[in-house]
Amino acid sequence: MEPVRVTTERGIMTATLVDVDNRNALGSALLNGLIDAIAKANADPDVRAVVITNEGSTFCAGANLKEQSGAVKTQGHSKIGFGDLLEAIQQSPTPILGKIRGHVVGGGNGLAAALDISIADEEVKFGFTEVRLGVIPAIISVVCLPKMRAGEAMEAFLRGNRFPASRAAELGLINRAVPADQLDAALEEVLADLRKGGPSALGLAKRLVYEVPAMEQQEAFKYTARLSAKLFAGEEAKEGMAAFLGRRKAAWTEEGDA
Repeated sequence: MEPVRVTTERGIMTATLVDVDNRNALGSALLNGLIDAIAKANADPDVRAVVITNEGSTFCAGANLKEQSGAVKTQGHSKIGFGDLLEAIQQSPTPILGKIRGHVVGGGNGLAAALDISIADEEVKFGFTEVRLGVIPAIISVVCLPKMRAGEAMEAFLRGNRFPASRAAELGLINRAVPADQLDAALEEVLADLRKGGPSALGLAKRLVYEVPAMEQQEAFKYTARLSAKLFAGEEAKEGMAAFLGRRKAAWTEEGDA
């Protein structure tokens, strides 16, 4: 069975991690499955968002230690690194959300942090446990450190202890933690708002968050001015403003609710 199950309903693609026996560890097949799902979502204009979730008690246990130790073969899958997945998530023009229903360990923190919006069951635990295996959270630091204060990252990386989802939200790794029976509703509330946004505008708003902080101020002002002018002159903005002035739903909202 493939480790990622992909379904699409009402414009929302759901990629469910189902490699329960391996605690949804980041093996080659799982990495390929998620990257393929993201590529398909990006190529389908009817897909408004992707939700990554899980079966079993673990959302993601980090590196597949069996593969890392050479104990198993990758069964013909191309060599794709975890960094390729994290990059694919953040460069995707499609919003990618997390519905975290299980524990998050090691590299799983990077997967959670790389997502655009992620909500977790408040009962699950997180933890940068790498140092207890004699390794470090190297690749995931690229996506985790921009969201964390330096002192808190230092403590989490060095201690290797586990902490509740509410603490993960305080650290900025996820957006929030909610009771298990409210998880679906919390995610649906976010998806309902995303359906109201212009498809191109959502992707470009996402780019702002990832790209602008790395720019020098003068470069950032020039870049955002050009981008804003281009958008205001585009068809999507014309439809959005006409809908607002006409007190009606924009075309993309009507399509998303169909």
